[in-house]
Amino acid sequence: MSESIDDERQRIREQKKRELQERLENGGGFDASDADEEGDTPDEPIAITGQGHLDEVVAAHDVVLVDCYADWCGPCQMMEPMIEALAAETDAAVAKVDVDRHQQIAQQLGARGVPTLVLYADGQPVERTVGAQDRATLEGLIEQHA
Repeated sequence: MSESIDDERQRIREQKKRELQERLENGGGFDASDADEEGDTPDEPIAITGQGHLDEVVAAHDVVLVDCYADWCGPCQMMEPMIEALAAETDAAVAKVDVDRHQQIAQQLGARGVPTLVLYADGQPVERTVGAQDRATLEGLIEQHA
């Protein structure tokens, strides 16, 4: 078990190094420390790579919609275009947690079924929905907590 955790940590470190290198080569990029000051939110969903990454995303943004999904889940697949649109068109950051890869995170988020959506405002979970949701419902939740 410890080998897989160490392997996961190493993989995340290597991924972070590549991302930082790309940002440096491209003249900067997103800095989590100034996200709230400038209101910057990514236009695409953020693929969560571990608990620390989720904590960082939640801390960096005022409102975060976390989508707990599985690749084999039909309702999750149906919601994917809407989740991407919410990331692009709202002030919320959207994070995606693959429940098969990150079972511990999914459990911590209370995801007993997929899709489970958890809305964070100011670093705290404020809403949780289970099952497919329509866009108007999710936009309303985001606006209510923005």
